[in-house]
Amino acid sequence: MSVNTPDLSPFGVPRAGGTGAIGGLSASRIGYGAMQLERLRGDRDAAIAVLRRAVELGVDHVDTAQFYGDGFVNELIRDAYGPEDGVIVISKVGAEPNPAGPIPLRPAQRPGQLRASVEANLRSLGLEQIPVVNLRRLDTSPGIQASGDQIVDLDDQLAEMTALRDEGKIGAIGLSAVTLDGVRRARRAGIVCIQNLYSLVSRVDEDMLRLCVEEQIAWMPFFPLGGAFPTMPKVADDPTVIDIAKSLDVTPAQVGLAWLLRHAPNVLLIPGTASIDHLEENMAVAAIELDEAAMAALEGVASRTGSIPTFE
Repeated sequence: MSVNTPDLSPFGVPRAGGTGAIGGLSASRIGYGAMQLERLRGDRDAAIAVLRRAVELGVDHVDTAQFYGDGFVNELIRDAYGPEDGVIVISKVGAEPNPAGPIPLRPAQRPGQLRASVEANLRSLGLEQIPVVNLRRLDTSPGIQASGDQIVDLDDQLAEMTALRDEGKIGAIGLSAVTLDGVRRARRAGIVCIQNLYSLVSRVDEDMLRLCVEEQIAWMPFFPLGGAFPTMPKVADDPTVIDIAKSLDVTPAQVGLAWLLRHAPNVLLIPGTASIDHLEENMAVAAIELDEAAMAALEGVASRTGSIPTFE
């Protein structure tokens, strides 16, 4: 294997999208979200091939969770990667499978449940330590909501996550689906990344992103192209995005991802797919050059859903 440099992934190829950071870890600015691999339950070899192709393209961090296929996706990651690949595994806790329910997930927010989920992740991933674990709060929509004993104070959860970090079971702590106040409260725990819903057309967390830029906290948006729910706008449907995509001979989705990389320096993408062709399209966004006119036009799109600060 090639000797790693700041511009190369541990696999020895240029980092996808260049080099960013998750806390003290260097990472490619484009990673891979593994959730959709659950769709390949009947074709394990195809799923492994997607994961292997990702590292060949310069990906060195993968987003997962025990509740993705009740451990199935974690097991794929365990089988696809060895220590020599240097892949940073980022998992999450705060929910658990609920196959018999109307929604296949249910909250698992109590401190004891967070600990049990970390232990389950360790077993299915075959790791002694998970490099980063995100605490999936239930503070924001869309998604499952907490009630009863699942309404847990953030400080109590962070105390458990910090204990798990001190024990060496997790390397660093992140937050997901959290409010701005939650991020402010969690800073003292040494949060390294935030995963919230965010895209060119869904920018209610712009102030949170600004705080994360200031605090050097990685911003890893989920649903980066919108459209995951019927009422959510889609980046690829916007006329301005479509026009810019045509002028560059790329897809509207690629424009949306390229804008995210340009918009703020701490953005790390984790687009998901179960297709190698789509994976390669996602990785190609690093080469898309959005000139100042295109960025101005895209910021105009974004201004309809939030403020448009500049991050320099």
